[in-house]
Amino acid sequence: MKLLRFGPVGQEKPGALDSNGEIRDLSAVCSDIDGAVLQPESLARLQALDLTSLPLVPKGVRIGPCVSKVGKFICIGLNYADHAAESNMPIPEEPEVFSKFTSAISGPNDPIIKPKNSDKLDWEVELAIVIGKDASYISEAEAVAHIAGYCVCNDVSERTFQLERGNQWDKGKGCDSFGPIGPYLVTTDDIPNPNNLSMWLEVNGKRFQDGSTKTMIFQPAYIVSYLSQFTTLQAGDIVTTGTPPGVGLGQKPPLYLNVGDKVTLGIEGLGSQQQVVQSV
Repeated sequence: MKLLRFGPVGQEKPGALDSNGEIRDLSAVCSDIDGAVLQPESLARLQALDLTSLPLVPKGVRIGPCVSKVGKFICIGLNYADHAAESNMPIPEEPEVFSKFTSAISGPNDPIIKPKNSDKLDWEVELAIVIGKDASYISEAEAVAHIAGYCVCNDVSERTFQLERGNQWDKGKGCDSFGPIGPYLVTTDDIPNPNNLSMWLEVNGKRFQDGSTKTMIFQPAYIVSYLSQFTTLQAGDIVTTGTPPGVGLGQKPPLYLNVGDKVTLGIEGLGSQQQVVQSV
């Protein structure tokens, strides 16, 4: 099932994509796509719906972030060996964990806002995990039952803020608009193997990233289990899983985004995003 949110910023309504690729309004069934709705029992009720009985949403409507009221936005860095190499960083022995601020979350086609004093604005296509059931000290085998689904995320990064202004990554990762998610959350029954999905990203029509989740160092179930040893993952939390090579930092010479640039990205089975860089 493909769940999404549509409408103006701050006024999004819940929706689902039907078999014809049209959006159906779920407002009469649930108030939003959030942690409460993503719990297994609630999600099962949505999956049992006859979507054709629900109102159609007009074409051209804005698509918002696919999950609302996200509690934690956790990221895994350097999770592709070839990306670690292009970043001149060692392959991690354990998942490299950092966070994005939830205020970074935006819709899949909303603009990327270039921050003041930014000079190294970068892109990263990533598979994101959406938690569907609270997870604390769970095993890797148990982890799949705690995942509601997956979505596309562009882990937008400001490399000067991230790498040259202290030793914490968060301020280079959590600026406003640095976390587009969506266009939809695809439930696990529609993505039986998240460990073999093609993924890509283009800037102004030129392809820079062309990879697959099969080259991840730490796969989604392991990541969820690992994180649950340090914090309780809660329904509605987002966990991004790293990016394949081809980021701007890794180009020779490095290449970064400027105002007016268009970024397009997608993952097999999860849809695509498109953002244009704007100034503050």
